[in-house]
Amino acid sequence: MAKRINLILEPETEQTINRAAKPGERSRFINRAVQYYAATHSPDALRERLKQSAVRDRDLADEIANDFRAVDREAWQGISRKEPRTKSFTRGAERSTS
Repeated sequence: MAKRINLILEPETEQTINRAAKPGERSRFINRAVQYYAATHSPDALRERLKQSAVRDRDLADEIANDFRAVDREAWQGISRKEPRTKSFTRGAERSTS
């Protein structure tokens, strides 16, 4: 059974309700809005959305990891072959002119 309550709303909120709900249906509109908000913003609902996102993006994460694995493998192969460096990173015998 429905229960009557008194609410204090900002004028902008009242205008939004009046624009969105037909005359005589404001209570039903507010009830549905509160039920929807509670269902989609509860900790359980947020946790479920996070799980769905993780499952949805799992393939993307695997693809990115495989790309990086290939790049790492190429870099390590270059190191193991001891490719000569094109430029020395030490100062050696060079002196500054300043």
